[in-house]
Amino acid sequence: MAEGLRGEEAALVAVQSALADRPGVLQTARALSHFGEHSLGWVALAGLGALAQPAKRRAWITAGLGAFIAHAAAVVIKRVVRRERPHHPSVVVNVGTPSRLSFPSAHATSTTAASMLMARTTGLPLPVLLVPPMALSRLVLGVHYPSDVVTGVVVGAAVAKAVGVFADRAEGDS
Repeated sequence: MAEGLRGEEAALVAVQSALADRPGVLQTARALSHFGEHSLGWVALAGLGALAQPAKRRAWITAGLGAFIAHAAAVVIKRVVRRERPHHPSVVVNVGTPSRLSFPSAHATSTTAASMLMARTTGLPLPVLLVPPMALSRLVLGVHYPSDVVTGVVVGAAVAKAVGVFADRAEGDS
């Protein structure tokens, strides 16, 4: 391990060393990064769900809105905290980012919110299937510390819960 690595930097380099050279890992991580950028992939998927299932349109729109709100929450937190992305020479950055700020991971935040809200609509265990690959991809790509990703998951879950409660109340009022 490179000199001067401790804590989260050491964990990040360990993840990259273990996974980045495996076939398909970097390509998949980059694809997830592009899909999740600004929560646009999740919003688009929710839009498709709304079109494909008119009877569940409100739930799909709620999922897309929840993903967008989660992304916005992450951006606000990033601007308050102002933690810079990993920059140790041993950390390999494998994708471009729209800013230098890393805490929390907006990808982990919006993915968690989207998957939780879409799970309500589909009945599928989407958080278990979608959150770990997206969270791990942020480490493989070298753009987040582990605590950025964990915090993103927690913030995304809180947003999903709040949006779900609001949607349930709004549906009860109609």
